[in-house]
Amino acid sequence: MSVREIQVKTANLNYRILIGENALDEAGKSIRLLFPSTRALLVSDSNVYSLYGEKVLQSLTEQNFEGTKSLIRPGESSKVLEVASRLYDFAVEAGLDRNSPIIVLGGGVVGDLAGFVAATYLRGVPLIMLPTTLLAQVDSSVGGKVAINHPQGKNLIGAIYPPRLVIIDPLVLNTLPEQQFKAGLAEVVKYSIIADSSFFWWLEDNLKGLMKHQSAELTWAITASVKAKAKVVEEDEFEKDYRRVLNFGHTIGHALEAATDYTYYLHGEAVLIGMALAVKLAERINLLESHTAWRINNLLARLDLKKPPPDLTAEMVADKLRQDKKRRDGSIIFVLPRAIGSANMIPVNDEKLISELINLYLQQKIFIKS
Repeated sequence: MSVREIQVKTANLNYRILIGENALDEAGKSIRLLFPSTRALLVSDSNVYSLYGEKVLQSLTEQNFEGTKSLIRPGESSKVLEVASRLYDFAVEAGLDRNSPIIVLGGGVVGDLAGFVAATYLRGVPLIMLPTTLLAQVDSSVGGKVAINHPQGKNLIGAIYPPRLVIIDPLVLNTLPEQQFKAGLAEVVKYSIIADSSFFWWLEDNLKGLMKHQSAELTWAITASVKAKAKVVEEDEFEKDYRRVLNFGHTIGHALEAATDYTYYLHGEAVLIGMALAVKLAERINLLESHTAWRINNLLARLDLKKPPPDLTAEMVADKLRQDKKRRDGSIIFVLPRAIGSANMIPVNDEKLISELINLYLQQKIFIKS
């Protein structure tokens, strides 16, 4: 098994990210190298556990862990305090102490939820991430953002709590539904636009192979994305300033998700739309040259734009933008590219312009098809 290792070094904690095919088979061995504890809690959702849970538990047993599992219902509805409370009960019943790891097997929802539990149980126990979606592998499993939802908003209760180890196995993506895989690719492309021009050029040439799940291309893209995310996290672990560049596409993306009650778009689908509109916005305010905007949106178009629901209006999206927690002095803060591989945070208070851009999407006039 060939495994690539990336070190994330922050002021508070250094941790490893292991990337390699069949890495999940060796999860117990990799975890045992870090922890002498005999107890561990594996948290997953019922869908993912049916595919990979027994394999992970077996690898823990082989390393003399007393592995206990706790399964949640798949979907955003599980990311609430009530479900977190049940996980606390499992942790108590399993006899977890401060050296006992909580091991997360799944995508972003289970990662956010179980990560929040790890951050708060006994004031913090070790967190291990085994991400099984592309979006979780390149984004949510790295950097330590953990949270649960509140009736008044998504991710309102949370913390920055880095994992002690992340194990990424690209082979698990073979069982990922194609819609989710493509949504994860949106985040992959995001890193190339904001942080790595050579990665962008590589994607222009290799996106077709990526979309066919070709092994070498997929491992390379995951590695490049994780390196880009790790570099940002190392510079600004607690999102005081620079880390907000990772929100490229998320301003309008989050508003689209909220305006449709988080039931219509996958997160990556909404971010893809948000990135395309941010590129148009950067072009409109003369931050980004037109030919560069065309080139970026031409790449984004190859991931396909999800059509809007028939009842969605620009005002519904704009209303959610007005509630954006990142607003400052009446302006909405956008992450906008100024070139391929570079982005700035720009306050925008021209609501008419923003509505015009949203209508470009609603009228399906935003993408140039390749």
